[in-house]
Amino acid sequence: MSFLRPSALHQCFIAFPSLRWMPCQSWEFLRWPGLDGLLRLLVVVLLWTMFSEIRFIPSSSMYPTLRVGDRVIVEKASYYIRSPAMHDIVTFLDPTQQTGDSEQIVFIKRIVAKGGDLVEVRNGWLYVNGIAQKEDFIAEPPTYVSNLTYVPEGHVYLLGDNRNNSFDSHVWGPLPIKNIIGRYVTCCHRPRS
Repeated sequence: MSFLRPSALHQCFIAFPSLRWMPCQSWEFLRWPGLDGLLRLLVVVLLWTMFSEIRFIPSSSMYPTLRVGDRVIVEKASYYIRSPAMHDIVTFLDPTQQTGDSEQIVFIKRIVAKGGDLVEVRNGWLYVNGIAQKEDFIAEPPTYVSNLTYVPEGHVYLLGDNRNNSFDSHVWGPLPIKNIIGRYVTCCHRPRS
């Protein structure tokens, strides 16, 4: 029976060592994963839900970086092993919210200063420790003026990229690091305009 013999084309694939790794030569990768595979999948899903989340962007305070309706992935694990860095985009609990409120309000903003820094906004520029910051990610220069503010240790200063349309640290002051939920990783869905 000639149809049971390996074809010349199959022999050709086996002859080239670079093609031997290809999974299509063994159809084992199509098998049902079994109980151990399902347990691995369950562990991955549990870890994913513990250390990351998907958030919806409801306002234009981070425009043009993030738009209204975007869905973003936020990872929650890295700040357990490192401190927040300048220009990180973070989600955090509203610092003005009363502790008795049942629904937690979450914001997303960019870190522009850390503990020990002096922050000021004047003449359309952000000054950190007296140095004007070059910010090519903002929608437009701020039209407001903020007084010189000292950021205490254990706090960060956050501003939205849409500086003139953002409820952020220039209104309520430095944010305690304990309020930070996670760090923005990427936009996973952008609705069509």
